[in-house]
Parts: sequence; structure tokens; C-alpha cells
Amino acid sequence: MHRFLIASAMLSLAAPLAAEPEFSPARIKADVAFLADDLLEGRDTGSRGHEIAARYVATQFEAAGLKPAGKNGWFTPVALSEATLGEGATVTITGKAGATTLAQKVDVLLSPSHSEASTTIDAPLVFVGFGLDDPKYGLDDYKGLDVRGKIVVMLRGIPKGAPDEVIAHLADQKLANASRRGAIGAITISTLQSEKIDPFTRRLAAAGRPGTTWVAADGKPFDESPAVRGSARTGTKGAELIFAGARRPLATVLAEADKPGGRPKGFALATSARFAFTSTERRITSPNVLGMIEGSDPVLKNEIVILMGHLDHIGIKAGGGPGDLIRNGALDNAAGSAVTMEVARAFASGPAPKRSLLFIANTAEERGLLGAEATANMPPVPIDRIVAAVDLDMPLLLYPFTDVNAYGGDHSSMGEAIARAVGSVGVALSPDPQPEETIFVRSDHYAFVKQGVPAIMLATGFANGGAAAWKSFLSTNYHNVGDDMNLPIDWQAGAKYARVNYLIAKELADGERVRWYEGDYFGNAFAPAAPKAKRPKP
Repeated sequence: MHRFLIASAMLSLAAPLAAEPEFSPARIKADVAFLADDLLEGRDTGSRGHEIAARYVATQFEAAGLKPAGKNGWFTPVALSEATLGEGATVTITGKAGATTLAQKVDVLLSPSHSEASTTIDAPLVFVGFGLDDPKYGLDDYKGLDVRGKIVVMLRGIPKGAPDEVIAHLADQKLANASRRGAIGAITISTLQSEKIDPFTRRLAAAGRPGTTWVAADGKPFDESPAVRGSARTGTKGAELIFAGARRPLATVLAEADKPGGRPKGFALATSARFAFTSTERRITSPNVLGMIEGSDPVLKNEIVILMGHLDHIGIKAGGGPGDLIRNGALDNAAGSAVTMEVARAFASGPAPKRSLLFIANTAEERGLLGAEATANMPPVPIDRIVAAVDLDMPLLLYPFTDVNAYGGDHSSMGEAIARAVGSVGVALSPDPQPEETIFVRSDHYAFVKQGVPAIMLATGFANGGAAAWKSFLSTNYHNVGDDMNLPIDWQAGAKYARVNYLIAKELADGERVRWYEGDYFGNAFAPAAPKAKRPKP
């Protein structure tokens, strides 16, 4: 950092700017305490507790002076489709030795259908490696394979090696790519690495929650892989049956995939599979909460900067039993929602920025980013008017943070804008400290990226005790009953995080319009016609 910037940062730390609004630790604490109270029962999507939380956020937006920006006042109802698998679901593998049936929740995990009450498919199996499919990026796992009308078998996860957000994105699109290639079914098997990280047996224990997707304006459940009528994950027993009589044994394929950069090539298998299952669908609605502050510039006010955080969590722990069963979600993400409200209050109390600001409390993030997907696909304004989106998801307010991470910030000039904003108050913008977690594709901002909007998720960083705090929280409290008000939450850190996000939003709303960088994968893929910015030299 240049000496001038260091001096400016020190002055900013010594005393806030005279015109800067107050950021109250007490208000943030009060908001988190309400949202994480046991009475809201963990704010599960579609629950009464989440509805109460949504109304609370709306009242805070109204009290601050925001304008309602939802379809119905403060709220935009998100229609959701829940699909539940019926009893007796099976996958049968047939080879030269005969047929073997794999039972649901024992040897296989089938996903329910949102569009078919009863599903039966029977087709040959084709191994497609990791199932990554973007030849322009050098990933062509379908090369030389005809999977039309077939069931594809793919390795779970991504190849070993340096983490890559593009590969993480393509891994998220595996079923969509299989559908585009004409496959009618998919089976995922574990690699040696993925079995260590996320064992099949762990997934068996967690089975039972319905599959959920958002419902499009035409009333149909959104399905990015419409040709794939059945998908499943299987364990060792199923994988061995699938590869019976194969030209390359399963052990050889898994050993190759376990090497750095290992990408086993696909081939037709000597077996077939039959899926047979029933599904029950029901519709629910759950609200996003939207509030607007109109920009001051007569032209730029038509452009929108979004600041958002998901309001939902995962409700009451299944199974009953003694002790605390409520997963309150104090940090995930009552804290992000509270900071969103505090930043909204700050902007409402002072001069409006040039561009308009849209504050959103999303629903159904824990179900698969569904509230954000609904907004990004059916936006309240034309999508090209949304210039940037900042997602506040699970700020870890357990230590006096000195740096932040902007997941996805290196794909557009948004990273530069964020660095300027946080640097002005002596906070560093650090590179991704855990690239192996591919956070870029795992939170609400990703829904906007896929619609061509530069977007990031902002998190407190790993410096000044952050690494240890993150490790402890993720291993002990994340998605568990311990994420509640009994945590030693640093409310001063919450106020500081609100101030940082205020400055980021102000920079984005008052500065040059954010642009994807020239040559960036995501900008080229999702906003090919949009003007691009030159990437700064290192």
C-alpha cells in the first residue's frame, strides 16, 4: 500500500468522517437477538418463524424510510415446489451376472421429481468422467460419447489440483450439461477424495428433506436439466455393480481420479440401470423482502446496486429427543440480515447516492439459493439496470476483524471498488483464504452472476484471529444448534462490518459503473455483449 493510502487509512481509523452516519452495535445486537430467538424456530423456509422474520425486516425498512420495492408492497412471494420421494424407490443395475436392486436410503439416494408423479426409466450406462463440459475452456468429458437416451455415470466433485472457480461453476452445471447432451438419467459415484470429505454414509443419515426448486412465471417448477428424468447418488456397492465387466475396472478409474489433475476419460459401460420411483409435489410460498432508496442523479438513479443477505435458516433439528433442537442461525444469517438493515438505515438518514440502492432479505438460500434465483430470473427491474450485487452471508462476528474477503471480486472491477472502499478505513481486502471451498458458487450472489451481473459475497477475513475463529465455528456451530446468542459475538465488529458495507455500497453507487474484466470467463459466458474493463496489472 502506498504511504499516502496508509496515512489516509490511519486518519480514518482515528475519527470517522463528519458526514458519515452512526453504526450502532446495540441495534445490530437487538436485530440479531430477535431474528435468532427460539420463538422463530430457526426461520425455515415456508415456516411461521420465517414469515415473522420477514415482517420484522419490513417494519425496520419502513421505519428507516425506505420505499417498498416488492411485488406486494415490501414482499415478493417466491413460489416454491417441494418434491418428496415415495416409499419403495429403487435403482436396479443389470449386467452379465444378472440384476441387483439397490434400495433407497441404503445403497442409493434418488432425487424426487417435480414434474412426474411416477417415474420409470431404463437405459444403458455411459461413464462420463467428472461430467465437466466446456470445450472452449479445455474441459470436454463428453468427447466421443453418445449419451442420448442413456443414463450417465459421473464422478462426484472436481479433479484434484488447484481450485478453480470456473471448474466449480461447471461442476454445479453437471446435470444441466448432461441434459443438454440428451441424457435421461444420471448417477453420481464418489471419488476417493470426495468420499473422505463428504462420505456417502453421511448423506444417508441426512436423507429425507424434500427437494425444492423455485416456480417460474409460467407456473412450472424451474428445472435446468429437463431431459434428465432421474438422478441418484450411490455408494461403493452401487459403483462396483455399475462397473462390472467394464473395459476399465472401477479401482483403476478411481486411482486415476485421485492423482493431481487426474481426469479419467469416459466410455460406454457393460451395464444398464432402471430407476423406479414415485414423487409427491406440493407448492409453498415464502417472501423475499425488498426496500429501495432512490438515487439522486437524474440519469444514474435508473441503475441499481443490490445489497442483500438471506433471512432463512434450517429450522428445527429432525428426530426429536432431549435438549436444544432449534438451529437459530444467529450468524448464519441473522447477522447478515441485521447488517443489511443497519446499512439501509444509514443511507436513509443521509444524502442519497447517485444510483439507487435495493436492499433484499432473501428466502430459501438454504434450499439452494432459491429466493435469489427467483429474483435474478424475474427481477423487479430489467436485469441490465442492475449494475452490481453484494451478498452478506454469515459474517463471522467473533473477533475484531481487520480484513475482508470478496468472493468473486477478481472477475470484475468490483474488486477494485471494494479495495478502495475498505482501504479508506484501514481494512484490508485479502485474497480467497479457502479456495478449495469454492465459495463463489455457493451463496446468493451466484444467482446474479449467472444473469450477467457482477456480484460478490463479502465475508470477514482470516487475519487477526479470523482463521481460528472460522475453523472452530465451521466444525462446531455451523448449521447446528450452537449458532445462537450464546456465542461470544463481538457487536463492535458488527458495527464495523456495517460501516464497511456502507462504504462499499456508496463506492458502487457513486463511482464508475462496475464492468466484467476483458477475457473473464463469467463475463464472456453471461454478459458477452456488455462493455468490459481492462484488468489492472499486478
